[in-house]
Amino acid sequence: MTKLRFHRCLVLVALIISTCPNYASAWYDETHIAIAKAAGYYKWFNATGADMAKIKAGEIEAHNHYCNQARGTVVTPQTVLSQVGLYNQIDEKGHLYGAIVAPLRDYIADTQQGRYAEYHLAFCAHYVGDLSQPLHNTLYRSFNQEHHLAVDGIVNDEILDNLDKIKIYPITIASEEELAKEIARIANRSLKLGYKMEAENRLIKKEEAYIQISHSASLFRAILKFVGK
Repeated sequence: MTKLRFHRCLVLVALIISTCPNYASAWYDETHIAIAKAAGYYKWFNATGADMAKIKAGEIEAHNHYCNQARGTVVTPQTVLSQVGLYNQIDEKGHLYGAIVAPLRDYIADTQQGRYAEYHLAFCAHYVGDLSQPLHNTLYRSFNQEHHLAVDGIVNDEILDNLDKIKIYPITIASEEELAKEIARIANRSLKLGYKMEAENRLIKKEEAYIQISHSASLFRAILKFVGK
């Protein structure tokens, strides 16, 4: 393949990703890995697996990664739990919030039956990371489409050298209902920031990205403690 044809292929792939909500990314690999590392997940290298799965599973996997919410929406714990049954279903609006809970249920169930359950936890790690990407919580319209890839990669090249910028704070989870409450809290923060960026027509700032990422890492650390990791 010539360099010109290769370049054209890259441009085509970028256009497909940027115009199709089902295949939009959410943070890039190093950012997901950094979230898992900061949370203390010993299999942090599996945190990118859910994005890899989209190549083969397509829409069945892709709708687990986002939830398109209108400006002014308030995500509640009930919103979160109502989406759990949609896990791995084709649902254009997306069901990211329920997708965090569903693989955790699978992890607990398989562990209790003596099965190898680690991949369920790795999927959960990825979705928790997606939760803090503001544009994975807002409507996928022109602003989101134009800026999505840039937001995904805003700190990706530097984050593994700056894990100290990910600030873990205490979250206590003793039940699925408490988990749903924490997911809703972070979703609402992400929604607010996403629409603030849209109103100001700007990318996320690096300091804002690290704050968002810190929410994901703190939540996943709490999830690890919840399942006895």
